[in-house]
Amino acid sequence: QVQLVESGGGSVQPGGSIRLSCAASGSIFRFNIMGWYRQAPGKQREWVASATNAGSTITVDSVKGRFTISRDKNTVYLQMNSLKPEDTAVYYCNAWASREGTYWGKGTLVTVSS
Repeated sequence: QVQLVESGGGSVQPGGSIRLSCAASGSIFRFNIMGWYRQAPGKQREWVASATNAGSTITVDSVKGRFTISRDKNTVYLQMNSLKPEDTAVYYCNAWASREGTYWGKGTLVTVSS
């Protein structure tokens, strides 16, 4: 059974950095796309960044220049710098494979507060 396991969440002061990791376990196939979503308190879940199997990456405009997504096989990372209070959210790993479908992690909380 395929599972996505996130790690690296926590609390940080504004301007700080956090690196999230998400590893897929139990899979024998390569995900076409892996990425991150986030859900802030009282808001809908929103897409943050994605990385394809071919090495292409894309991020939402609100985090460009601050967040960097990277990927190594079926592990995806999100380096978050210059964090702001509005980045506070539960961050979810997402992965999609053309035949196997979509998978979600359980989420990891990132809190940015002074």
